[in-house]
Order: sequence, then structure tokens, then C-alpha cells
Amino acid sequence: MTTSREATSGQSRAPAAPSVLEALLEGLPEPAWLVDGESLTVSVINRAALRLLGLKPERALGQQPAMLCGSLEDEAFWQGAARDPFARIRSDTVLTHSDGQPRWVSRAISPIHTPEGDRYWLVMLHDQTRRRRAEAERETLLAELRATLESTADGILVVDLAGRVRSFNRRFAKLWGLPGGLQHEPGDAGLWLSLQRVMHDGEQYRMRIEALLDAPLMRSSDMLRLADGRVLEQVSLPQMSRGEPIGRVFSFRDLSEKLAAHQRIEELGRSDVLTGAPNRRALADRIIQQMAAATDGEPAPVFALLHLDLDRFKQINDTLGHSYGDRVLREVVERLQGAVGARDTLARLGGDEFALLIEGAQMFEAEAAARRVQQLLAQPFSFDTLSFTVTASCGIALYPGDGGTPDELLASAERAMHWVKEGGRAGFRFHVPRKEVDLLSRMRLDHAMRQALAEGRFRLHYQPQVELGSDRVIGAEALIRWRDPQRGDISPAEFIPLAEESGFVIAIGDWVLREAVDQAAHWLSRGLRMPVAVNVSALQFQQAHFVESVAAALRDAALPASMLELELTEGVLVGDADEGLKRMQALAALGVTLSIDDFGTGYSSLGYLKRFPIQRLKIDRSFVQGLPNDPSDVGIANAIVQMGRALGLQVIAEGVETEAQRDFLAQAGCHEFQGYLFAPALRPEEFEQRVRPRRHVVDAAVSGWLGLASAG
Repeated sequence: MTTSREATSGQSRAPAAPSVLEALLEGLPEPAWLVDGESLTVSVINRAALRLLGLKPERALGQQPAMLCGSLEDEAFWQGAARDPFARIRSDTVLTHSDGQPRWVSRAISPIHTPEGDRYWLVMLHDQTRRRRAEAERETLLAELRATLESTADGILVVDLAGRVRSFNRRFAKLWGLPGGLQHEPGDAGLWLSLQRVMHDGEQYRMRIEALLDAPLMRSSDMLRLADGRVLEQVSLPQMSRGEPIGRVFSFRDLSEKLAAHQRIEELGRSDVLTGAPNRRALADRIIQQMAAATDGEPAPVFALLHLDLDRFKQINDTLGHSYGDRVLREVVERLQGAVGARDTLARLGGDEFALLIEGAQMFEAEAAARRVQQLLAQPFSFDTLSFTVTASCGIALYPGDGGTPDELLASAERAMHWVKEGGRAGFRFHVPRKEVDLLSRMRLDHAMRQALAEGRFRLHYQPQVELGSDRVIGAEALIRWRDPQRGDISPAEFIPLAEESGFVIAIGDWVLREAVDQAAHWLSRGLRMPVAVNVSALQFQQAHFVESVAAALRDAALPASMLELELTEGVLVGDADEGLKRMQALAALGVTLSIDDFGTGYSSLGYLKRFPIQRLKIDRSFVQGLPNDPSDVGIANAIVQMGRALGLQVIAEGVETEAQRDFLAQAGCHEFQGYLFAPALRPEEFEQRVRPRRHVVDAAVSGWLGLASAG
């Protein structure tokens, strides 16, 4: 305790304070001093106050109280205290330490009156400096935190455990497009309603938020789709204090641009750069989707995959340059778009290879799609002053029979495409399902087929070709037959494709040609003038010495060339147009009749029919079966007949089995027909008996006999 008496050491001093007050003041833990009521100077000060002020006793005792705590409020108080012995005050103020630094204090001044009549004022202080500095630091930290939150790219929302707003930044308000931005104040639980209104599915979002609030420790990450199409990522973490959850912190990030960029990258990775069409990867994904389309209890989906390879495309690149080649590829894609439906997929597999995925297609629909493709590509390509034709070989695979995975299905379609290439190009072919192919059996069949030719087991039967209106037989089509000692009768549909695949069809074709020519010559020698029609495979026609072999067969048999008709497939016409034209002109020069077999099933072009020396068109049996009731078959048959007549060609229909079919064809203007209605393919002697006029038989009897044969 320091008093003014001790400080002056016998010199003039302030009135002494009662010892009890001195002892009391020194015993206080807080800084304090006494101000004498008469002199209004400091008379007693404790050590705590001296430490607070950083003063020695002699610099504090006897001083005016406003010198120690000298705010304007203090000066006003002490001026009034001289007139009011009971004046008191309690407030916060600032005093200055001897080092010049401020000290924030809570100050209380109370009057004290002793029994002896002395008056004092007790000044008590509570140091608030640490608290004020801590608050200032907290405010600084909060300001920095707020600045950090406002500068982040994420929207931040902090709520309490009940979901009431505690804080959020402006980025949050902007992301969500809140009306007025910062209208929602702390304590507001209605913020969630504002968020629900801009959500694509507000009710689902409400349920998600309720689940998070019900689980204070849950961590979550959600993708939110807003009504305007934007996508936000929401991450929610518990807010902890002293190990206990006190709320939740939500962060929101706009992923719209990132997702759009990712989608663009994904599209580029799934698209062909040159044409913009889907690529092999996209096609494989689409195939997987189709395979997975079956639902419980439903049958497996069906679809067709067409694999296209442009024929001799390398010649375009080598002759015209890659820039023209690229233009062709782009136009091919544009044309092929017309061959697919809205749900189908067109893809470029690479180079000059393309694929078409036809949904819900079985064999008939796949075949129709392949025909559309060939018709679209048949139109000439014209660039600058150049015009040229591009053809394609097409292989067809059907799901699920031809493969259970995208790779298997693509491989099956590609394999079938290569079969078309080997068979002369510019056509289409279905893949033979692997489960129906026994490689060992095929090897045995191939060996037996070669043995059959060497051992003379093949035979030719002849189906009459009849003139409509007169029922006069005007020709015969030679059809190969094979009866194996062990296997029995083997259908041409079984061994001819194998022969085409292996190339053995050339040898078989040469045998058929010579055998048919010899038979026609034999009939002619017996007085039966009967032209024969022989099917020629594309591979056989492409042989360099084919024309010479035909001429040799006619010469050796002494058969007039007009008695031989060669039936060519449409693929022969466009496989190599210039070379094909030369050979056909050479055959026509011999006097051989040329016809197009199975017209309408392959690569048809009116331009080729006008250009090549063709005399006959044969309507394929697939267009005859539905006559006269199927509108599609009716339209196709009428169109072929009218086109043939316009071009001056004879038209013959095959596969005629009913009188209704025959009558329709006659009314349509078709010239000839063949089929079971008149007779199946017959052995040579049976054919001769059927068609050779009998002597001394009147016309009526002949007509009656033919009628009975037709009924049979």
C-alpha cells in the first residue's frame, strides 16, 4: 500500500486516509485508488494500479485523478464531483500506460464517507485489454475468413443443426439465383424453400436435406440439377466444436461448364473426326445397350448389324488424291443417313469401312436395309468436273444368332462382308451363324464336293420356261443337282455358298456350262430346239478366259450361240463396270443371250441396264410369292415389268406356284414365267417328254393334258 504520507516523507502531504481504507485498498485484487474529497487528488493507490499504469508511487500520489484516467468523461465527472459529494460513475474507458500504449478498462467510481467526516472517492478498475485485443483479433480473423469465403469459387452455406442459416457467402447467393441475394439472414430456416423452387426436383431435394439434418455426422456429396439446366455439386460436412456437431457446412460448385467440356471431349472420343459419324467405340456402346434392352420375362431383343466396305476405294485415293477420297467418305455418310431410321446407328469404323445398326431388324428388314444402301450408293458421285461410281460390299450379322458380344457381332458381319468381296463385290450377304457352322463338317463337304465333280456325281435338271398366254415352253434353266452315296440329296443352297467361298464354284460353273450346252445340242440333234439358261457366278465371270471358255463350249458342241443364255447377277454388272462391259460385249458378239438373274435383290441401276447388252430380266421369286395380295410385291413386280418393257427387254418371273400369280403377271405384261405351277426342275428325259409335242394329238387334247399337269 502506498499513501501520500509515505511518498512525501514528512513534507507537505495530502490528508491521511484512514488505515482501514488503506488496508482494504491493498487487499483488493483489482487496481484501485482513493481520491481525496477535499483536494480531489490521489491519496492512496495499490500496487495493482501502479502495475496497470506502469508508474512509481511518487508519480501517482497527489496527482489529479484525470491525469491517471483522463477521458473527457472523467474530466467532466471530477468537475461535477467538487459540487456533488455523492457523484458516482460506471463505464468503460481508456487509460494510457507509461509506455504510451492504451489500456482498455472498466472503471467504477464510488463515494466513501468516513465517520470522522472525511470524504473520498474509490476508483476501481478492471483491465479489459486482453479481452479487447482478443476480440479485435477475432474480428480480424473473421474479416479475413469472410474475405476468404467471398473470394472462393465455391458457394458456402453454414446452418445450425435445425437447418437455420448461420452464414453464407455471395457466391452461394449468385449460384442459386436467390432473390435479393442476401435477403436471408442468420436464423432464417426459409432458405431451403428458396432453393427448392429453383431445383429440377424440389421435393426430392427437400427429402435429401431432411435426411442430412437428421444425421448430424453424415458426410455427403450430391449432384444437383437445377431447373435452368445447370448442374451443381453439393458437398456437406458436419461442423464440429469441441468434438460435438453444432451444424453443417455446405459447399456448392457449378459443374455445368466442366460437364459440358467433358461431354464434348466424350463426343469427340466417340465420333469420327472426318465425317462426324459415331466411331467404333460409340457403335460398341450402342450394341451393348441393345443387348441389354431385354426386360425380365421379355424375349431377347433382335437387331441387325451391316458391315460395309467400299469397293476399290484405294483407286480413288491413288488416282484423285486423298482430298477427293475424304469428300467421297463424307458424302457416303450423308447418303447412308437416308438408309437408317431415327433409332438406328450409322458409324464409321475406319478407312472406308462403315457399319449400320438396325434396331428390331430380322432377316427381311436387314435385307431391305442392305438394298437401300446399295440404291443410295448407286447414284453417281460428282465432284467438280468428275463423275464416278462407288460400290460397296455388305456383310450382315443378326443378333443374337451371330454373336453375343459387340466384338463377336462385328466379326461376324465383317466375315460376311469378306465373303461378298471374294464373290465379286457390290452385293450383300448374311453371315452363317457360328452355332450352325461345323468346320469339320464343312471340310468334309468341301472334299465330297470336289470328289463328286471328279467322279461325275453332279447332274443337271431343267426347269421349263413358259410363255405367258400360250403356255408354250420357250426355254429351260439348267439347275445343278447332287446326290451323295452317304449323304443323299444335297441342296445347292448348302454347297454352292461353300463353293463360292473356296473358289471351287469356277470349276463347277465350267462343268455346268459344258453340260448344259451339250444337252441343248443333243436336243437340237433330236429335233427339239430348246435354248438353255445357265447361271454364272460373279467369280466365274471375272475369270480372264471366261469368254473364250464359252466360245469353246459352243464350238465343241456345235451349238448355235443363240441357244445359250447366261444368267448374271446384278453384282457382276458393277463389280468392275468397264471390264464387265467388255466381256458382255464380247459374249453378245458371239450371239449369246444375256439376262439379269434375281433382279431387284442386288445392286440395281437403270444406267447399267441401258449400257450393257442385256436381253432379259428375271423377277426374283421373293417378289412373286406375295402376288397378287401383297401391295409391296405388286408394286415391285409392276415396276420391273414396266421398266423392262420400256427398255425393250423380255421379262420372266421365277417361282410361280399358283394360277393367281400367273394371271397377275400376265395382266401386268410379263412375258414369261417358270415355277412349280407348270413343272419343277426335271431330268433331261423327263423334260423332253413334257415339252416335246406329240404327233397326231389335237390342240384340245394337249391343252387338257397341260391343265392336268398344272393341277398336279
